Amino acid sequence: MKNILIGGGTGFIGTRLSNLLLGSGYRVTIVSRMPGLNHITWTDLDRNGLPNDTSAVVNLAGQNVLDPTRSWSAGFKQNVWNSRINTTSSIVRAIQSAKEKPEVFVNISGVSNYKPNEKKIYTEDDASEDYDFMSKLCNEWEKAATIDKEAGVRTVKIRTGVVLGREGGMIRSLIIPFWFGFGGPVASGLQPLPWIHITDLCNLIKYSIENKKVEGVLNGVAPQIINNLDFTKSFGKALWRPTLIPLPEFVVNKMFTEERAVLLTSGAKIKPKRTVETGFEYEFPEIYPACKDVGSLFMY
Repeated sequence: MKNILIGGGTGFIGTRLSNLLLGSGYRVTIVSRMPGLNHITWTDLDRNGLPNDTSAVVNLAGQNVLDPTRSWSAGFKQNVWNSRINTTSSIVRAIQSAKEKPEVFVNISGVSNYKPNEKKIYTEDDASEDYDFMSKLCNEWEKAATIDKEAGVRTVKIRTGVVLGREGGMIRSLIIPFWFGFGGPVASGLQPLPWIHITDLCNLIKYSIENKKVEGVLNGVAPQIINNLDFTKSFGKALWRPTLIPLPEFVVNKMFTEERAVLLTSGAKIKPKRTVETGFEYEFPEIYPACKDVGSLFMY
């Protein structure tokens, strides 16, 4: 039975991924801040390296950028940076120093390195850009996830869009206001919204672990390109609720500060070209069925 190490495995995505892998016959060891059954701490990882029987490593670690309870202070920005760059570097060091190397390393980052552009549709073939804090964070995150070729470890770098799942993320924040009829588009609603259902993201990670031909950058987004208004209408329809109350851009900027509010008020059109070319098949390639699925968990 193969053991898979998951950095940040106690969060929204990590919990779902762990259950998927356990149900598929794998053993799972989680790296987190707190010790526990089948857990190791980041200090343990730095001190002792990978568990001897690790066949794959997945890195999901990262502080929630859009935590509404945290002000966008210099200290919080540093926490956001460290929670991605430092943890990724720790995992890479452990992989490279391991006597028995894992077969594959899957690192999850974001799509902010694609600069918002109303006309261009990006694929994995397009170069990354440094144009603001979020883009620099994503680019440095991927650099930190680079393993020396001599190590012989297959590496997959998945850039995710907004992850739709009832247990956390954007849906958890929106479900109550939408349910009570207070839902509406953010800003103009015309900004692109790269997205993926959590089932598809977890399946893509598992697929990347198991398929030896999968390597390099993959866009972890659904094939359907939508904007914020498309999502709003679909989610409202799935809940049988109106979506007439917009959230103006200046309010979003006030809530989160403009530097991180761009995650809500702007976006890029992104296609999962290489992801599809690998043969991966989506369960939720379109937004309405995805919204209906996550909404039904609340309704029934």
